[in-house]
Amino acid sequence: MESVAAVEGLFGWADEYALQVGITVFLLAVYFVVGRITASILSKGADKSGFKESSSERAIRILRMLVGLVCALLIVVAWGVEFASLLVFAGTALTLLGVALFASWSILSNITAYFVLLLHPTFRRGTFLRILDADNYAEGYIAELNLFNVRLITENREVVVYPNNLVLGRPCLINPRDRLYGVGKLPQVEPKAEAKAETLEQASKASPI
Repeated sequence: MESVAAVEGLFGWADEYALQVGITVFLLAVYFVVGRITASILSKGADKSGFKESSSERAIRILRMLVGLVCALLIVVAWGVEFASLLVFAGTALTLLGVALFASWSILSNITAYFVLLLHPTFRRGTFLRILDADNYAEGYIAELNLFNVRLITENREVVVYPNNLVLGRPCLINPRDRLYGVGKLPQVEPKAEAKAETLEQASKASPI
């Protein structure tokens, strides 16, 4: 009798909260489907770029955490938590998180750049990269992509660690013809003799007699 009463109580509860249960099941299904799809995309991107399997695994964990957080927030709303206060909290949290993930001055923007670099076909493992920052530069072969930085190996087998967001935010030369010295200032290129002569000739013509 007790088991029958428990089953009846369970069906009664399910009938009363059918909408909430349906939304919860749907959001859990979305979480698992999105997780499988993003895992496949990130794994293929890491394989094509030649990065280690750990690079895609880190990205998959972060995405699953973000998707899980959004799904959990929606489930809480579905089960009747006061929407106004939750909306204010969610709006504030998402605003701060969005600014932190995309502002160039934020260290968390390196995580956003990490996903872009992981899927970008130009930044493959083994590519020689020269990053230009005004008259300074850093260069080397792309050896590893981490959550916050790219590890470059110079021609002299030195290691250069460069932030991900600066790799995307600075001009880059891919496989330049010449090689410099890892990190330093760009050399001043002297104009050719013909260009110097032409400049002097134009200056003499422009000057009054």
